[in-house]
Amino acid sequence: MTTPSTPARRGGPVAPPGWSRWLVPPAALSIHLSIGQAYAWSVFKPALESGLDLSGTQSALPFQLAIVMLGLSAAFGGTLVERNGPRWAMTVSLVCFSSGFLISALGAATAQYWLIVLGYGFVGGIGLGIGYISPVSTLMKWFPDRPGMATGIAIMGFGGGALIASPWSAAMLDSFGSDNRGIALAFLVHGLAYAVFMGLGVLLIRTPAARVKDEGSGETARVPVTGHGVSARSALRTPQFWCLWVVLCMNVTAGIGILEKAAPMISDFFADTDTPVSVAAAAGFVALLSAANMAGRIGWSSTSDLIGRKNIYRVYLGVGAVMYLLISQFGDASKPLFILCALVLLSFYGGGFATIPAYLKDLFGTYQVGAIHGRLLTAWSTAGVLGPLIVNQIADRQAAAGHSGPELYGLSLTVMTGLLVVGFIANELVRPVHPRHHVTPPDAAPAAPVPAQKEAAAHDDAR
Repeated sequence: MTTPSTPARRGGPVAPPGWSRWLVPPAALSIHLSIGQAYAWSVFKPALESGLDLSGTQSALPFQLAIVMLGLSAAFGGTLVERNGPRWAMTVSLVCFSSGFLISALGAATAQYWLIVLGYGFVGGIGLGIGYISPVSTLMKWFPDRPGMATGIAIMGFGGGALIASPWSAAMLDSFGSDNRGIALAFLVHGLAYAVFMGLGVLLIRTPAARVKDEGSGETARVPVTGHGVSARSALRTPQFWCLWVVLCMNVTAGIGILEKAAPMISDFFADTDTPVSVAAAAGFVALLSAANMAGRIGWSSTSDLIGRKNIYRVYLGVGAVMYLLISQFGDASKPLFILCALVLLSFYGGGFATIPAYLKDLFGTYQVGAIHGRLLTAWSTAGVLGPLIVNQIADRQAAAGHSGPELYGLSLTVMTGLLVVGFIANELVRPVHPRHHVTPPDAAPAAPVPAQKEAAAHDDAR
């Protein structure tokens, strides 16, 4: 067992006595609701394709680059977030995300598409990654008794950001016009408005003092760190980290496979039936999936506080595999069954994102958990490419072979079922981290003795 040679610097203002920890989730939400706009990028695609004469693949490039940069910036910037604190991280996110829109506005106004790719995809993507992980470890330190609920509240905002951004962006394009000038004005308004809204979170965020009171039970939990933790560098050397990497990658790949192709998929499944799905109904289906994604982030992550992280991932991956199997075998026979299974899958998709920080905290402690989470998000970058690639490539090949309707997706749905089974196995392989990886964090408070039966129960929960 070792002690880190260089103490981590905890940036940002410390909460004064009497500060309510319930002010921290709104601060986190201001960031996540803003960067959640990424899921509404498709609103701009038709205008960009007509205004700048782009193909569908070209108009998707800023979003794809943004998701890749999200994972990379979270991985490489995670240690800096832990070192400099949440206010620093939120400020960096604000500057990058808002600047990305302003650069994109310049690109639209001058018809220079590469500036939109640079602004929204590269610069804005960095803001996505840093902003995504900025409140995670702070929330878990404020809510040591309910880490799943705390991170679920914030990450719910990322899933729900598109519910605000989609109609707002569409209304601006209707008002300003869908030409280059209108797109530029919409990007400009986005950049300025998000800067103000995210600034509220920057001003409101506080790091906890030595102890935080559980307002429900009246008990006091030690914060920010008790006992032993695992550094981000050491975490990469553990099988637990890589098992969770596979778990997250498989769960996200399966969810994003439906999310990215939702509207055409439901239309194709029921195209040859007596009740085909209209364009408006398909759009409503996408909105329902977004709501399920958002609800799953808070609902399932809060449930994990009650039944344990490993058990909730058994539900995500095991039940998710069954849902995919039902869609592939019986989806075209019943529209309610198809919709229900898709909603459950998207709730698991959102829940997986929201629960993973608490799972990491259970295994590695709160010391550098933000940095560990950042490195784990490279699984998201991988899944963001893998999921759409599997569904689209297989559908294109099936169409080229003369197939139509549900036949376009049968093979890809079977592949998704298999991926979830792989994730289920990886989750079963997770065990408590070996003590040789533990360090005593420099700001650790002496932990109270833990009764033997409670210690055993904690290890059982990790298993």
